[in-house]
Amino acid sequence: MPLRPVREEHIRPGLLSDFILGSQDGLVNVLGILLGLAAANADHALVLIGALAALGAESVSMGAVAYTSTLARRRVYEAEQAKELEEMRTIPDAEREEVRTIFRQWGFAGDELEEMVRKIEAKPRAMLELMMAFELNLSTVSASQPLNSGLVVLASTVVGSAIPILPFLVPGLAVTSAAIGSVVLSGIALFGIGWYEASLTIGPFWKSGLRMLLIGLAAGFAGYLIGHFAHLY
Repeated sequence: MPLRPVREEHIRPGLLSDFILGSQDGLVNVLGILLGLAAANADHALVLIGALAALGAESVSMGAVAYTSTLARRRVYEAEQAKELEEMRTIPDAEREEVRTIFRQWGFAGDELEEMVRKIEAKPRAMLELMMAFELNLSTVSASQPLNSGLVVLASTVVGSAIPILPFLVPGLAVTSAAIGSVVLSGIALFGIGWYEASLTIGPFWKSGLRMLLIGLAAGFAGYLIGHFAHLY
Protein backbone atom coordinates (compact mmCIF):
# COMPACT_ATOMS: atom_id res chain seq x y z
CA MET A 1 0.00 0.00 0.00
CA PRO A 2 1.58 3.35 -1.02
CA LEU A 3 2.38 5.74 1.77
CA ARG A 4 0.88 9.19 1.83
CA PRO A 5 3.30 12.07 1.28
CA VAL A 6 4.84 13.51 4.42
CA ARG A 7 3.03 16.68 5.47
CA GLU A 8 5.17 19.53 6.80
CA GLU A 9 2.25 21.41 8.40
CA HIS A 10 0.27 20.02 11.32
CA ILE A 11 -3.49 19.61 11.37
CA ARG A 12 -5.50 21.89 13.65
CA PRO A 13 -8.12 19.44 14.94
CA GLY A 14 -10.42 22.16 16.27
CA LEU A 15 -10.77 23.86 12.88
CA LEU A 16 -11.17 20.52 11.09
CA SER A 17 -13.96 19.43 13.42
CA ASP A 18 -15.60 22.88 13.12
CA PHE A 19 -15.54 22.63 9.33
CA ILE A 20 -17.03 19.12 9.34
CA LEU A 21 -19.62 20.07 11.96
CA GLY A 22 -20.84 23.11 10.06
CA SER A 23 -20.77 21.75 6.53
CA GLN A 24 -22.34 18.40 7.38
CA ASP A 25 -24.97 19.82 9.71
CA GLY A 26 -26.00 22.56 7.31
CA LEU A 27 -26.18 20.24 4.32
CA VAL A 28 -28.07 17.47 6.11
CA ASN A 29 -30.62 19.76 7.76
CA VAL A 30 -31.45 21.70 4.63
CA LEU A 31 -31.59 18.50 2.58
CA GLY A 32 -34.03 16.99 5.07
CA ILE A 33 -36.25 20.09 4.92
CA LEU A 34 -36.17 20.16 1.12
CA LEU A 35 -37.09 16.49 0.83
CA GLY A 36 -39.76 16.79 3.50
CA LEU A 37 -41.44 19.73 1.76
CA ALA A 38 -41.09 18.06 -1.64
CA ALA A 39 -42.66 14.85 -0.27
CA ALA A 40 -45.52 16.93 1.12
CA ASN A 41 -46.16 18.22 -2.42
CA ALA A 42 -45.24 21.81 -1.56
CA ASP A 43 -44.83 24.09 -4.57
CA HIS A 44 -41.45 25.20 -5.81
CA ALA A 45 -41.55 28.65 -4.18
CA LEU A 46 -42.50 27.25 -0.76
CA VAL A 47 -39.73 24.64 -0.90
CA LEU A 48 -37.16 27.29 -1.81
CA ILE A 49 -38.33 29.75 0.85
CA GLY A 50 -38.25 27.03 3.52
CA ALA A 51 -34.76 25.97 2.52
CA LEU A 52 -33.41 29.53 2.45
CA ALA A 53 -34.98 30.27 5.84
CA ALA A 54 -33.35 27.11 7.21
CA LEU A 55 -29.99 28.17 5.74
CA GLY A 56 -30.14 31.53 7.51
CA ALA A 57 -31.38 30.24 10.86
CA GLU A 58 -29.13 27.18 10.89
CA SER A 59 -25.99 29.13 9.99
CA VAL A 60 -26.43 31.80 12.65
CA SER A 61 -27.46 29.24 15.26
CA MET A 62 -24.55 26.90 14.56
CA GLY A 63 -22.03 29.74 14.52
CA ALA A 64 -23.36 31.09 17.82
CA VAL A 65 -23.32 27.66 19.46
CA ALA A 66 -19.73 27.05 18.32
CA TYR A 67 -18.68 30.42 19.74
CA THR A 68 -20.42 30.06 23.10
CA SER A 69 -19.41 26.43 23.64
CA THR A 70 -15.76 27.16 22.83
CA LEU A 71 -15.86 30.22 25.08
CA ALA A 72 -17.24 28.05 27.88
CA ARG A 73 -14.35 25.61 27.39
CA ARG A 74 -11.90 28.51 27.63
CA ARG A 75 -13.50 29.69 30.88
CA VAL A 76 -13.36 26.20 32.33
CA TYR A 77 -9.69 25.97 31.37
CA GLU A 78 -8.91 29.33 32.97
CA ALA A 79 -10.78 28.42 36.17
CA GLU A 80 -8.97 25.09 36.49
CA GLN A 81 -5.66 26.75 35.68
CA ALA A 82 -6.14 29.29 38.49
CA LYS A 83 -7.07 26.48 40.88
CA GLU A 84 -4.00 24.47 39.88
CA LEU A 85 -1.73 27.49 40.40
CA GLU A 86 -3.18 27.98 43.88
CA GLU A 87 -2.59 24.32 44.73
CA MET A 88 1.00 24.53 43.48
CA ARG A 89 1.49 27.45 45.88
CA THR A 90 -0.36 26.13 48.93
CA ILE A 91 0.09 22.33 48.77
CA PRO A 92 3.34 21.80 46.83
CA ASP A 93 3.94 18.33 48.30
CA ALA A 94 0.61 17.02 46.96
CA GLU A 95 1.27 18.57 43.55
CA ARG A 96 4.76 17.11 43.49
CA GLU A 97 3.30 13.66 44.14
CA GLU A 98 0.83 14.11 41.29
CA VAL A 99 3.74 14.93 38.98
CA ARG A 100 5.55 11.88 40.25
CA THR A 101 2.48 9.74 39.46
CA ILE A 102 2.37 11.04 35.89
CA PHE A 103 6.05 10.25 35.31
CA ARG A 104 5.65 6.79 36.82
CA GLN A 105 2.95 6.07 34.24
CA TRP A 106 5.49 7.01 31.57
CA GLY A 107 7.97 4.45 32.86
CA PHE A 108 10.26 6.58 35.00
CA ALA A 109 11.43 5.12 38.32
CA GLY A 110 14.07 5.50 41.03
CA ASP A 111 16.65 8.25 40.74
CA GLU A 112 15.60 9.06 37.20
CA LEU A 113 12.04 9.66 38.39
CA GLU A 114 13.15 11.98 41.18
CA GLU A 115 15.41 13.88 38.80
CA MET A 116 12.51 14.42 36.40
CA VAL A 117 10.30 15.65 39.24
CA ARG A 118 12.96 18.12 40.39
CA LYS A 119 13.49 19.41 36.86
CA ILE A 120 9.80 19.97 36.16
CA GLU A 121 9.26 21.56 39.58
CA ALA A 122 12.01 24.05 38.79
CA LYS A 123 9.97 25.22 35.79
CA PRO A 124 6.55 26.29 37.19
CA ARG A 125 5.05 27.04 33.78
CA ALA A 126 6.06 23.64 32.43
CA MET A 127 4.73 21.98 35.58
CA LEU A 128 1.43 23.83 35.25
CA GLU A 129 1.00 22.81 31.62
CA LEU A 130 1.90 19.23 32.50
CA MET A 131 -0.76 19.12 35.20
CA MET A 132 -3.39 20.73 32.99
CA ALA A 133 -2.79 18.28 30.15
CA PHE A 134 -2.09 15.01 31.97
CA GLU A 135 -3.82 15.35 35.33
CA LEU A 136 -6.94 17.25 34.28
CA ASN A 137 -6.92 16.20 30.60
CA LEU A 138 -7.71 19.74 29.45
CA SER A 139 -6.53 21.25 26.17
CA THR A 140 -5.49 24.88 25.87
CA VAL A 141 -8.18 27.17 24.44
CA SER A 142 -6.65 30.39 23.14
CA ALA A 143 -8.35 33.79 23.42
CA SER A 144 -8.98 33.86 19.65
CA GLN A 145 -10.35 30.32 19.42
CA PRO A 146 -14.02 31.02 20.32
CA LEU A 147 -14.37 33.65 17.59
CA ASN A 148 -12.41 31.58 15.06
CA SER A 149 -14.54 28.53 15.82
CA GLY A 150 -17.77 30.52 15.49
CA LEU A 151 -16.72 32.01 12.14
CA VAL A 152 -15.55 28.68 10.69
CA VAL A 153 -18.78 26.93 11.69
CA LEU A 154 -20.87 29.85 10.40
CA ALA A 155 -19.13 29.91 7.01
CA SER A 156 -19.06 26.13 6.55
CA THR A 157 -22.75 25.88 7.52
CA VAL A 158 -23.66 28.48 4.89
CA VAL A 159 -21.70 26.58 2.23
CA GLY A 160 -23.06 23.19 3.30
CA SER A 161 -26.64 24.47 3.45
CA ALA A 162 -26.39 26.03 -0.01
CA ILE A 163 -25.40 22.79 -1.76
CA PRO A 164 -28.81 21.01 -1.69
CA ILE A 165 -30.55 24.26 -2.65
CA LEU A 166 -28.67 24.69 -5.93
CA PRO A 167 -30.88 22.41 -8.09
CA PHE A 168 -33.95 24.37 -6.95
CA LEU A 169 -32.42 27.52 -8.42
CA VAL A 170 -32.42 26.05 -11.94
CA PRO A 171 -35.23 27.81 -13.90
CA GLY A 172 -38.10 25.59 -14.99
CA LEU A 173 -36.93 22.49 -13.11
CA ALA A 174 -39.82 20.60 -11.48
CA VAL A 175 -39.78 20.04 -7.71
CA THR A 176 -39.34 16.27 -8.08
CA SER A 177 -36.44 16.64 -10.49
CA ALA A 178 -34.85 19.30 -8.30
CA ALA A 179 -35.20 17.04 -5.26
CA ILE A 180 -33.47 14.20 -7.08
CA GLY A 181 -30.71 16.55 -8.19
CA SER A 182 -30.39 17.80 -4.61
CA VAL A 183 -29.91 14.26 -3.29
CA VAL A 184 -27.27 13.50 -5.95
CA LEU A 185 -25.40 16.75 -5.40
CA SER A 186 -25.58 16.38 -1.62
CA GLY A 187 -24.33 12.81 -1.82
CA ILE A 188 -21.31 13.90 -3.85
CA ALA A 189 -20.60 16.72 -1.40
CA LEU A 190 -20.94 14.46 1.66
CA PHE A 191 -18.59 11.91 0.15
CA GLY A 192 -16.18 14.74 -0.65
CA ILE A 193 -16.26 15.99 2.95
CA GLY A 194 -15.43 12.50 4.20
CA TRP A 195 -12.69 12.17 1.58
CA TYR A 196 -11.20 15.51 2.67
CA GLU A 197 -11.27 14.47 6.32
CA ALA A 198 -9.40 11.25 5.51
CA SER A 199 -6.83 13.16 3.44
CA LEU A 200 -5.91 15.18 6.54
CA THR A 201 -6.07 12.34 9.06
CA ILE A 202 -5.71 8.57 8.66
CA GLY A 203 -7.83 5.77 7.28
CA PRO A 204 -9.11 4.77 3.83
CA PHE A 205 -10.49 7.63 1.76
CA TRP A 206 -13.43 5.61 0.48
CA LYS A 207 -14.44 4.44 3.96
CA SER A 208 -14.51 7.94 5.41
CA GLY A 209 -16.40 9.25 2.39
CA LEU A 210 -18.93 6.42 2.44
CA ARG A 211 -19.53 6.85 6.18
CA MET A 212 -20.23 10.55 5.74
CA LEU A 213 -22.47 9.82 2.75
CA LEU A 214 -24.60 7.23 4.55
CA ILE A 215 -25.02 9.31 7.70
CA GLY A 216 -26.04 12.38 5.72
CA LEU A 217 -28.47 10.66 3.37
CA ALA A 218 -30.06 8.73 6.23
CA ALA A 219 -30.82 12.03 7.98
CA GLY A 220 -32.18 13.49 4.74
CA PHE A 221 -34.38 10.43 4.21
CA ALA A 222 -35.82 10.96 7.68
CA GLY A 223 -37.01 14.40 6.55
CA TYR A 224 -38.54 12.85 3.45
CA LEU A 225 -40.48 10.30 5.51
CA ILE A 226 -41.84 12.97 7.83
CA GLY A 227 -43.02 15.05 4.89
CA HIS A 228 -44.53 12.01 3.18
CA PHE A 229 -46.57 10.83 6.16
CA ALA A 230 -47.54 14.37 7.17
CA HIS A 231 -48.99 14.87 3.68
CA LEU A 232 -51.15 11.76 4.10
CA TYR A 233 -52.96 13.44 6.97
